[in-house]
Order: sequence, then structure tokens, then C-alpha cells
Amino acid sequence: MPPKKDAKDDGRIAENRRARYDYEIGETFECGIELKGAEVKSLRSKNVSFADAFAMLDGGELWLHSLKIDRYRQQSTIEELDPSRKRRLLVNKGELEKIRKLTEERGYTLVPLKLYFKGPWAKVLVGVAKGKTKEDKRDSIRAREASRDVARALRRG
Repeated sequence: MPPKKDAKDDGRIAENRRARYDYEIGETFECGIELKGAEVKSLRSKNVSFADAFAMLDGGELWLHSLKIDRYRQQSTIEELDPSRKRRLLVNKGELEKIRKLTEERGYTLVPLKLYFKGPWAKVLVGVAKGKTKEDKRDSIRAREASRDVARALRRG
């Protein structure tokens, strides 16, 4: 019998928490990601960084830029891959067209939110996002603190 999965082990590799602070996330899309060589093994050991990562439509395809997947430790040096190379995101044509229409509007961009395994496949959750201003960020912090204060008051009775 295979060992039971941990409650925390839901396949999540990494989450871009900074994106939820910097952007107002609209619609989200689940995309496959095209990986090469030992990148899958590197993902399984969670050697990944979302810093400055973004997605872009280019030539009718969706590409993920600046996602840094570090080299797998036991990988041979015969095939050296650039850790920050652009990677193709796999979506169907209908979703691609919907993403294209949403990102054509001024101020909207595609931001990777989460990287996870769904079965044997690596998936990326991409969100159509609009940048927040400093005032918007302050408002979201105030709202979060207010909800925490209410929760504390309810717990105390």
C-alpha cells in the first residue's frame, strides 16, 4: 500500500504571494508547462523562484518568462539549461483567445500565481491582473487588519 499523503502535501510546489499584494487578480487559468530534462526533478525538490516572473502572448503562444528553476543537483552537465529561460505554457485555443482578449486592455497583464503538480503533470495557475497603486495596497492592508481585529474580538467573546 502506498504511503498516505500529508495534509499539507497537496502537490503545491511554490506560490507567488507577492503577486496578490502587487496586483488585483481577475480571472485565473490553469496551464500546463513545457519542461526539459531534469527540470521536473528539480520542481519535485522545490528548487523554484517566482521573483519577477510573468507570462506573455508571443506568436499565438503563451510563454512564461523569468521563472527560475534551479539545476537539479544530480543532473549531468552535458545538457546545461538556462534556469531563467522562457517556457511554453500549454492551454487550449479557446482559453488562449480569452486570455488574448483580456490582456489587450490597457493595464492588464498575466502573472503566475501558483506552481503545482496535478497527478504527474506540472501546472501553473496564471491570473489576469491589474497593477495596484500605493493607495490600493494600503487599503487592502487596512481591510486585512480590520478583519483580523474582528476575528480576535470574536474569539475573546
